[in-house]
Amino acid sequence: MTPDEKFRTEISRRTFLRRSLTSLGALAFGDLLAADGVSEAWKGILGDAVHHAPKIKRVIHLCMAGGPTHLETFDYKPELERLHQQDMPESFTKGQQLAQLQGKELKIMGPNFSFSRYGKSGMMICDLFPHIGSIADDIAVIRSMYTEQINHDPAHTFMNTGSIIPGRPSMGAWILYGLGSFSANLPGYVVLTSVGGGQGQPIAARQWHNGFLPSRFQGVRLQSKGDPVYYVSNPDGIGPESQGDLIETVNDLNNQLMAENHDREIAARIAQYELAYKMQTSVPELTEFDKEPQHILDLYGCTPGDGSFASNCLMARRLAERGVRFIQLYHRGWDHHNQIKENLSFVAGLVDRATAALIKDLKMRGMLDETLVIWGGEFGRTPMAQRDGRDHHIKAFSIFLAGGGIKGGTVYGATDDLGYAITENPTSVHDLHATMLHLLGIDHTRLTYRFQGRHFRLTDVHGRLIKGVLA
Repeated sequence: MTPDEKFRTEISRRTFLRRSLTSLGALAFGDLLAADGVSEAWKGILGDAVHHAPKIKRVIHLCMAGGPTHLETFDYKPELERLHQQDMPESFTKGQQLAQLQGKELKIMGPNFSFSRYGKSGMMICDLFPHIGSIADDIAVIRSMYTEQINHDPAHTFMNTGSIIPGRPSMGAWILYGLGSFSANLPGYVVLTSVGGGQGQPIAARQWHNGFLPSRFQGVRLQSKGDPVYYVSNPDGIGPESQGDLIETVNDLNNQLMAENHDREIAARIAQYELAYKMQTSVPELTEFDKEPQHILDLYGCTPGDGSFASNCLMARRLAERGVRFIQLYHRGWDHHNQIKENLSFVAGLVDRATAALIKDLKMRGMLDETLVIWGGEFGRTPMAQRDGRDHHIKAFSIFLAGGGIKGGTVYGATDDLGYAITENPTSVHDLHATMLHLLGIDHTRLTYRFQGRHFRLTDVHGRLIKGVLA
């Protein structure tokens, strides 16, 4: 045998062994994982491989981008009202991180709106939110959230990914990787945005990115106004059959390339081509709001497709019905450094009714018990005035949860008399992520992905269950 022939033979052997062992090894590994009930590396492929019985099937995250004030939403402070316009005690703020108020004269600002008790639980909620008040017995308010980042973009990054380092997978991507999607015709992770009510901070697409996870797990942003997806219709002269032939040809070429290179991103590309083809039928049906009865449109108070938060809430319910696993609605309008009284009143009018409508609608359809709804922003606002507004605040803020596995009518955690610092049950973003995964049937310490020589997880080395809000 000549050296050239020997070289060709060895290459063929290595190629055969590599391809055979890759396939056999994958099958064996999958069997081992299935036998053990664990499938961290394979959940995104196998789907629904959970660690314990799940309480919910999906998550809807209503993200109030800009940092809602906890002091005019869910954390009533009569002492703050009594001390209005007095000097903020230095004992609270000395040596503390402030945003734009650093080095400024600090005056206390009392609540700009009244609070009342709502529901059988008697939960104290700002009177700007009577519709949310009407579902007080369905929600659990956490008054003791805190975060690590005092500016919007890094705070959103931390809330979405559990890390202050850009480029990590978002929580929606982690969930999709862990459990897969119920929907064959729509993305498993969908994002919608709306704006109004104050300074609308920009939202970067990396907030719903897949990070180092395969690209098929990233979120897909649908347009809130007009066509949800650009170019969803075929050009003139191109019918479904010819479009299908094109997709099949492209995927055949990609399959050949994948057989040679074993690149997971090629597999993701194939899947995305197929999904895009299916979406040409599913997306137009998704947007047929004329099939919604008038009493439902009245419940949300929306004109479908107008780009409003209310319209997006109705779309969220329709997405949930169609098997989308993680739905994220951003409303940009909560950054109230000034004119907080006017702006907060306006933004409350945009989100209050629709938020309550979504929860009521899910409940009427028997879907709330299998859905987790999260409402909240990236941080809170200061008890101290910034002109006629409030500055960013990371030491305490409020969110609420509703849905499957959540104890309605619950208030968890507490802050001091001025709403500045947490006094009971401090709750981190990692704790929120751990609890969300738990409700989905996932042990947050076991949902991992190996990258750059180590195993990563959404909660990193942190996270505990927020047991006080669990039913």
